Amino acid sequence: MAQWLYRIVPTRPEMVVDATPEEERIVGEHFAYLVSLRDRGIMILAGRTQEPEGTFGITIFEAEDEHAARSVMDADPGVAGGVFAATLHPYAVAVARDGLAD
Repeated sequence: MAQWLYRIVPTRPEMVVDATPEEERIVGEHFAYLVSLRDRGIMILAGRTQEPEGTFGITIFEAEDEHAARSVMDADPGVAGGVFAATLHPYAVAVARDGLAD
């Protein structure tokens, strides 16, 4: 199974420190989606940088091909809802702690 990374950035940078109720709702759905990917064995890891300006998130996951990977990315409620802009990249974990990327 191929590995993929999608990088997300907020479409409204101020959202990180001053989210609207709608953005908060969508970000909650985004987080639940990532948890569901993990629970289904698709997700390797996900997270975001911690600075308030210029922050971005990454999601590393497995998919059969680019079409399937793009479908995973596009189904993310944060991406579909326009809260995040996303870019997809083929990826390969080269070194990981035991159990992280089995």
